[in-house]
Amino acid sequence: MDSSPIRILTVLEAHSITGPTKAVLEFHRESLCSKTTPRIELSVLTFLRGDENAFTRAIRAEDIPLDIVPENGRFDFSVIPQLRNVVQRRQPDIIWTNAVKSHFLIRASGLHKSAKWVAFHHGYTTTHWSTRLYNHLDRWSHFGANRLITVCEPFARQLASRGIPRHRIHVEHMPIRISAPVPRNEAAALRQQLAIAPDTQILLTVGRLSKEKGHAELLRALAIIRTTEPNLPVCLVLVGDGPEAANLKALCAQLDLQELVIFAGHQTDLRPFYAFADVFVLPSHSEGSPNVLLEAIDANLPIVATTAGGIPEMVTTELNALLTPPMDVEALAGSILRMLKDKPL
Repeated sequence: MDSSPIRILTVLEAHSITGPTKAVLEFHRESLCSKTTPRIELSVLTFLRGDENAFTRAIRAEDIPLDIVPENGRFDFSVIPQLRNVVQRRQPDIIWTNAVKSHFLIRASGLHKSAKWVAFHHGYTTTHWSTRLYNHLDRWSHFGANRLITVCEPFARQLASRGIPRHRIHVEHMPIRISAPVPRNEAAALRQQLAIAPDTQILLTVGRLSKEKGHAELLRALAIIRTTEPNLPVCLVLVGDGPEAANLKALCAQLDLQELVIFAGHQTDLRPFYAFADVFVLPSHSEGSPNVLLEAIDANLPIVATTAGGIPEMVTTELNALLTPPMDVEALAGSILRMLKDKPL
């Protein structure tokens, strides 16, 4: 039997530890534990403008070989010779790309011909004209990949409808590692830190503050809940940051919800937030296989979510969640109220 290792080069641009970066780190950890042969040798290539960040530090902390390609902008074509040099030096058997930019650069540079190419498709957002342009480039890039991995069946059908042969598309839901329980005093300390009264029920949502995540609809649903049940002690904690932060805070003021909403910003440790919450809400317009939903399940939280993307493949309404149509504010408010008031549920 050939005992030569399988060399995998993953190309991933990130600034923090997000879903795709967590998947790379967990893949590396699992490969170290595996007793199967051939063994895996993973290395990472990332693009960087300026100083190193949380992602590059995490890669170094795991002792994963790291190549940093400096760049001057989002699509700086001067990175292509550097990319070719890394591939020539690493001699990967498989190139694993994780986003629009890395997909495009691998195909544009012709490097998809030098190794097997696996492209990971996480879905699209359409919030800006430049994003829509990048999405069109991505569709061109996909045709060069040997295998497209995506996170839910709706995305697989979408890819197939654009001409990608179905046998080259594989659906793989995002995984998480089960976490240790959070001590009660940590959850209590967070509640005290955020000045939330002991009898107040906490709604939690976690995610990037962008339009497709549905936070505006969640705020409007909270306004309905306050009108319907004015004496119900409830607050909403939004964890995350992003381009819609200012608009959401303005909407919060417009709806007179300032006393009921806490913008907690980006958090590196989410476990205490899951631990002190009463209900987790995921109001997204579009989703793939959201890590935050898995983390809420892991924390044994009651869940209210929409039927966007792969969410119905992960939870079943009336069984382990209450699901509502995306952007249906009335239905979202009704499901949240039902969850808050029906303790046996």
